[in-house]
Amino acid sequence: MHGEYKVPGGKLVVVDLETDGDGEDATIRDVVISGDFFLEPDEALGDIVGAITGLPAATSVEAMARLVARAVGDEAVMVGFTPEAVAIAVRRALGHATSWQDHTFEVIRGGAEAPFVQMALDEVLAQAVGAGTRGPTLRFWEWERNVVVIGSFQSMRNEIDPEGRDRQDVTVTRRVSGGGAMFIQPGNTITYSLYVPASLVEGLSFEQSYAFLDDWVLGALREIGIEATYVPLNDIASPAGKIAGAAQKRYASGAVLHHVTMAYDIDADAMLDVLRIGREKLSDKGTKSANKRVDPLRSQTGMSRESIMDSFAASFSARYATVPGEITAAERAEAERLAAEKFSTPEWLNRVP
Repeated sequence: MHGEYKVPGGKLVVVDLETDGDGEDATIRDVVISGDFFLEPDEALGDIVGAITGLPAATSVEAMARLVARAVGDEAVMVGFTPEAVAIAVRRALGHATSWQDHTFEVIRGGAEAPFVQMALDEVLAQAVGAGTRGPTLRFWEWERNVVVIGSFQSMRNEIDPEGRDRQDVTVTRRVSGGGAMFIQPGNTITYSLYVPASLVEGLSFEQSYAFLDDWVLGALREIGIEATYVPLNDIASPAGKIAGAAQKRYASGAVLHHVTMAYDIDADAMLDVLRIGREKLSDKGTKSANKRVDPLRSQTGMSRESIMDSFAASFSARYATVPGEITAAERAEAERLAAEKFSTPEWLNRVP
């Protein structure tokens, strides 16, 4: 059995192993660990193998990582990988988790959608992946109007200035995931969603899964000249400032929704007219002004929005197996129903008043 895990921003961990027994009674044997990581002292590799050998195949990532950490001790230096990375690679070898290369992704680039339909499409497509009626999918969004998307747990009155909303002709909607408010004007943002099976992030904490699912776009940004980095928990930044914010929801059906909004261009005055961004929000960002928090892609690259999106799609397809995709008639009908019955209703919009 063979498993691999590329640590976001780090090194590759490869595990080959065999098992004795079947199902819950199986135990791990003949473990070989390799990769381009660094480890001192050399003998610690044998300690890691020893910690894994003989474990029940059902051992969780958390329990296995604790055993690996205990085996190598405080004196060992693991560079580019962690005990958790070893445990994840083991779980993948055992078939409990999948890798990017185990899937073929549909890539959808459709037309502009109404804000409430956009929210509903995220729910519908994620649930379709969980139900097995759709494969893993990357969808690039287009917006038909000015929008503020607030997080699932944000207070409407604390985030939105109603007079500014009316002045800027903004529609306010609420998404299913947590996180902060996103100010969007058509043509000024790049928004995409990943809908993946939970097996792709099996064994990863929420923070680890953010970094893992953002890793491809960091590479795509570097290809257009931006030295992008992941900033925990859910930001993507460059030396010039924040580029994007991510949000995520895990469904009981076995799917994960991970969506990202990037600033291509930004009208900071309009944003601040609508959003109530207070001092507490800015206190850990190293700046006194919200205008300086975000640095858009247009000013950093000089590229058109369409060219950046083309580059992103090409970068994703160069990394992973992809096919062109589209929203099915049944998915659209369900999204329109949800938009009317859930996402545009006062009960949803003001679920946190």
